[in-house]
Amino acid sequence: QVQLVQSGGGLVKAGSSLRLSCTVSGRSFSNLSMGWFRQAPGKEREYVASISRDSTPYYADSVKGRYTISRDSAKNAVYLQLDSLKPEDTGVYFCAADQLNRAGEQPGQYYYWGQGTQVNVSP
Repeated sequence: QVQLVQSGGGLVKAGSSLRLSCTVSGRSFSNLSMGWFRQAPGKEREYVASISRDSTPYYADSVKGRYTISRDSAKNAVYLQLDSLKPEDTGVYFCAADQLNRAGEQPGQYYYWGQGTQVNVSP
């Protein structure tokens, strides 16, 4: 059983930065591609970024140039650096793991999910 435990998040002002972390246990981290999604109140969960097994990053257009996804195999962790935050970035952020290395944009491609962490960006 794969477990994903998230940390980070919080309340910040627009223009600030945050770093989200997601630690993976229970399965070989190197066999997983990882993704980050977010969900704003009343909205569907949306794709933010993903990273393949070989650390190739992918981003949603809305965060490209502001967010950075990375992974550390020594720590079995994936990170999401959020810079130049905007109020519209507010939401619950989830990390997710995919055993098939798709690093895709669809939530259904990910089988394992973290517990979510709240990011609030004030104007």
